[in-house]
Amino acid sequence: MSSRRQTDHLEITASVHRQMELFSARVSDIMNESDTVKSLRLEVPHPDFSFRAGQWVDFFIPGVDTVGGFSICSSPGLLQREGVIELAVKYTRHPPAHWIHTKCSVDSQVAVRVGGNFYFDPQPSDPVVDLLLIAGGVGINPLYSILLHAADLLRQTHGHRYTPGRTHLCYSAKNTKELLSKNTIIDICHERLDKFSCDFHVTQQSSDIEQELQPYTISDTHCYLCGPPPMIEKVSSDLKRVGLSEDKILFEKWW
Repeated sequence: MSSRRQTDHLEITASVHRQMELFSARVSDIMNESDTVKSLRLEVPHPDFSFRAGQWVDFFIPGVDTVGGFSICSSPGLLQREGVIELAVKYTRHPPAHWIHTKCSVDSQVAVRVGGNFYFDPQPSDPVVDLLLIAGGVGINPLYSILLHAADLLRQTHGHRYTPGRTHLCYSAKNTKELLSKNTIIDICHERLDKFSCDFHVTQQSSDIEQELQPYTISDTHCYLCGPPPMIEKVSSDLKRVGLSEDKILFEKWW
């Protein structure tokens, strides 16, 4: 999210569907996912709390006026099994993110409210579809939730259920240290080679790529674009935003 999006989260998402009820949550664990990202595990004990893979939460902190907006990066199945959700938050000076990185501790009490129209929630009668998940930086969070949900659905062996098609994740970050949850992603791909695959792209890697990541990681990317002018302009902008340098984005203007 941009700084403006973070600052005005409630305003910008005012027209987006969200649950009406606010749910109390307890921070049960805090982990360093990378040099710049902390993950939180939140216990949400209320039986009415639920979410769909890909959604976010309004994040309310006692004593902090600004409301945060963070994507849930765990699966609905984890909530059903253990009563918890997980968030991965990148460090910024924005008050909610800053509080998470500097003041939050185990047993901290917060409140959350689920929202978002961007989700993967297939029903048993839905047609089978393949998924292409494309993530840049911490944009992995909602897509990781979707990936985990697809894996959970494939593991189910009872009842009338939806069986996903193939899922491919294309994930870009500055370096391999910033590839969040990379080991779990690889494990999921190994678990079902017929259903899951991934490509990692790093744009500012200054050291050798770890041996175990080399089969999945591309470090010197040149992108060739071809299509209508609005598409080229939008994709070029997105690629630069996730760290690909302008000299590696190649296209020909016919307009």
